Amino acid sequence: MSSSNPSLFGRRAALLLLGGAVAGCGFSPVYAPGGQGDGLQGLILADAPDNRDAFDFVGQFERRLGRGTNARYTLRYEIQPRSEGVGITPAAETTRFNLFGGVTYAVIAPEPDRQVTAGFVENFTGYSTTRFTVATQTAERDARERLMTILADQVVTKLVTTAPDWLG
Repeated sequence: MSSSNPSLFGRRAALLLLGGAVAGCGFSPVYAPGGQGDGLQGLILADAPDNRDAFDFVGQFERRLGRGTNARYTLRYEIQPRSEGVGITPAAETTRFNLFGGVTYAVIAPEPDRQVTAGFVENFTGYSTTRFTVATQTAERDARERLMTILADQVVTKLVTTAPDWLG
């Protein structure tokens, strides 16, 4: 009885070949030392939040790129959330909401106060309602927080992937 598994060997060989192919094409991890994401850590200071959505957005942005202690750039952003009822009973009660959100953002270099990159991201999430007000409010708050996390992650992804074009 043999302990080697031919399908396991085949998978290992395929992974090694794939790893070699990826390394050969110039792929490098974004957050590796010296990678594009690593170079942005602490360099962008987001404008101070002025509401709960902005607080959640900035919190996630800072978790991903740091607080901006060595900030050379400022992130200006505008969050545009909206809600839409999608689950309606025959009695005209809304039982499900979709939350849509978009963020228009711009990265500003301090001197001479010029925009180095800008963009727009959007996404959505949803939540269900109940007959209990507190439960519905909690579900909505959680959905809004999830949406802000998603939007902040999208902004960070765009900044990291475009950094070589604007990072000076």
